[in-house]
Amino acid sequence: MAKKQSNLKSEAPKAQPVEEIRIGAVKAAIWRNDAENGARFNVTLQRIYRTEDGQWHSTASFGPGDLLVLMKVADAAHTRVMQLIGEQRELQRQAQTAA
Repeated sequence: MAKKQSNLKSEAPKAQPVEEIRIGAVKAAIWRNDAENGARFNVTLQRIYRTEDGQWHSTASFGPGDLLVLMKVADAAHTRVMQLIGEQRELQRQAQTAA
């Protein structure tokens, strides 16, 4: 009996954000990308909503009522990314000192 070949994409673990910041329906996800010079961080912003049938969805479209919350979430994400970068630099300094 032949075995069915699986799709490698569906079996690979899905990347997860380092952190998420959420205020109401607006969410920022902070992603870490390791590079030769150390980690780099990116942020994605989205608004989550539930349809009439109860399914959750997300969008990168924001209405006028979302904009101030979006600004606060973006500010909080920026602050956290700067902290993460500072922590990374400190670890690199400690590694250089120990070497």
